Amino acid sequence: MAQRQSYQIGTGLFILLGFAALAYLATQTTSLANYREGASYALKARFTNVGQLKLRAPVKIAGVRVGTVSEIKLEPDKLDALVTLSVYQRFNQIPDDSAAAVFTSGLLGDQYVALQPGGSTDMFKNGDEIVLTQSSMQLEELIGKYLVGGSGDSGKPGDKAAGKPEQKDDAKPATKPDVPAATGKQPAK
Repeated sequence: MAQRQSYQIGTGLFILLGFAALAYLATQTTSLANYREGASYALKARFTNVGQLKLRAPVKIAGVRVGTVSEIKLEPDKLDALVTLSVYQRFNQIPDDSAAAVFTSGLLGDQYVALQPGGSTDMFKNGDEIVLTQSSMQLEELIGKYLVGGSGDSGKPGDKAAGKPEQKDDAKPATKPDVPAATGKQPAK
């Protein structure tokens, strides 16, 4: 009977360890790890499209996490997304001419905000707005561009087909006057 009790204890510990591993994995994949890293300051950025950017998404500089997305809301007057970034206080030397862009981790991964530092000697302060922004690139738009032949045609009404100049009906095709007509004979040397 003592051997059966040791199996029960071992099985219980194994199951408990499995639940602990699942809890750890869940916190790491949902960005709950390092949710608050102490004092931070807020920066704002406007984007025309944030894609699938979520609250608590990482803010990175050169691949290093320097903060999180703390708020995403629609600005009713400009119809832009206003994103508030919470940048950790220890990263307070970000030049005020830096740019922000929404990128995707891998092909189908989560989205994050990347900051590309500028060259200004003035630094961002709490509440400042990042003026240079690049919106999220949608996978559907990219696929559409390459299927249509790499053109910038968005397929929206009113857009002209990119890459095709407008021609009038009475316009003559351009010819090269210096090129002799093809006669099938070799020119004399």
